[in-house]
Amino acid sequence: MRPETLFIADLHLSAAGPERVRLFQDFVGGHARGAEALYILGDLFDAYIGDDETAFPAAAVRQSLRELAGSGTRVFFQQGNRDFLVGAGFAAATRAHLLDDYAVIDLYGCKVLVTHGDLLCTDDLKYQQARTRIRTDEWKRHALGKPLWARRLYARWYRFRSALDKRSNAPEIMDVNAGEVERVFGRFGVEAMVHGHTHRPADHDLTCGGRPVRRIVLAEWRGEGEFLRWTPEGCQRVRIVPQA
Repeated sequence: MRPETLFIADLHLSAAGPERVRLFQDFVGGHARGAEALYILGDLFDAYIGDDETAFPAAAVRQSLRELAGSGTRVFFQQGNRDFLVGAGFAAATRAHLLDDYAVIDLYGCKVLVTHGDLLCTDDLKYQQARTRIRTDEWKRHALGKPLWARRLYARWYRFRSALDKRSNAPEIMDVNAGEVERVFGRFGVEAMVHGHTHRPADHDLTCGGRPVRRIVLAEWRGEGEFLRWTPEGCQRVRIVPQA
């Protein structure tokens, strides 16, 4: 395997965007093959309603990840706000390792924290309150106990409501809170943090607790894709252009 680790987030795969699903499959079957590890930091799906979902693209995505893991690349998955119902069934089907909301990893001697990123957006009080409510085991059991058709309808409504919330919120509320970022850096004592969620890709060089740190924000996939490639020499962003 090549000494490199890849990171992606916020692909928002859905049946409404088959071209994006193909781009993901091309990435998994191309760029990702031979890498030591692939970290998916949430919102791989635009709406994930349970491990029993068989409609496109859930089954196709699971198969692609299973093939990648079978080739020798370790696959890690962190739940996002759109796919927090990913569970043990998904892990078994894809051979992926499910991560907690915060996970510290060693990248060729660099101590790095990976997270989806939504927990850093503490100014969005309405979202944080809703997150606390729907992430309980009781809520998940209740939701997954409903028939698939009902969950599919709920997913459509959730996407519609989410779009309305984004339009009504001030842009700064949707971004990370600087104080929370500093607190998390101090809590885990890492040199770098990689996350998604905000759809504001950038590399932020900061000073926390008197030491230099870096916060790397992954890009959302739209017409093109992007992944972060981390090697012993450092990290770089790589664009993925759809094949003609």
